[in-house]
Amino acid sequence: MKVLVAGIGNTFLSDDGFGVAVIAALRDRELPAHVELVDTGIRGMHLAYQLLDGYDVLVLVDAVARGSDPGTLYVLEHDLDASRDAAFDPHGMDPAAVLAQLDGLAAAMGLARPVDRVLVVGCEPASLDEGMGLSPAVAAAVGPAADTVTTLVAELPEGVGG
Repeated sequence: MKVLVAGIGNTFLSDDGFGVAVIAALRDRELPAHVELVDTGIRGMHLAYQLLDGYDVLVLVDAVARGSDPGTLYVLEHDLDASRDAAFDPHGMDPAAVLAQLDGLAAAMGLARPVDRVLVVGCEPASLDEGMGLSPAVAAAVGPAADTVTTLVAELPEGVGG
């Protein structure tokens, strides 16, 4: 089994840097050998091409605005068959757009779907305005989010596919 944990976000937009901060925290942890960490930031094309290597599970870590209190954590599952129409910006990082284009990119290279399952560990942001550093509520959620990712990847069964 191969698992990719990708931190998503722009560290110049306050809480949007949440995913990057969680990846930094995870680097100090002992994770199973089949887990790979990557700070993707806003490099959507980089993530798309890395996924072509084939992964059983992709865990995206990102700021996710759903209307709860800042710092609230979510674990969501992305439906890979849901939206294939999202506009892809090779210089941006909209995870849904990257995933929507992934099957076409794989097919163009003669590959099967390179990811079987996508989980999202998200955090409700307080601010996505220009600025460096996380808000206090989101900064406090980095450790618990790293705990969540650590538990998720440790509990994934061998041969997980959906």
